[in-house]
Amino acid sequence: MAFGGGFDEQGKVMSEINMTPLVDVMLVLLIIFIITVPVLTHSVKVDLPRAENQANEEKPETIDLSITLDGSIYWNGQALAKPDFETRLAEVASRQPQPELHIRADRKVAYEQVAQAMAAAQRAGVQKLGFVTEPGS
Repeated sequence: MAFGGGFDEQGKVMSEINMTPLVDVMLVLLIIFIITVPVLTHSVKVDLPRAENQANEEKPETIDLSITLDGSIYWNGQALAKPDFETRLAEVASRQPQPELHIRADRKVAYEQVAQAMAAAQRAGVQKLGFVTEPGS
């Protein structure tokens, strides 16, 4: 068995790099790239739909409905009689977007009065109803 010791025929040290393995590796890489590039760029032609921006929806206004201990009704801070209350509820229910009705009742008010206000709102067609409470109560 004869192994090359890095010397030429005259006994001098060879300082050249063997390029054969480098060329082999480069050719293999070239073949891999030639095979994979068409796969990456291949796509089906599709006519995609165009998207249009939609207008931002307006945040609906909020109406504060306060019910005091004596049964008085306040609409955004203004005193309101019972017949006017139902008329305003019907007007609010017809708006688009429909306002949110926030009920703020005194803690000692009878639940019956709150239930009557909720029933009137339901009859008028009010869809968005909420209750306002004090934090920690």
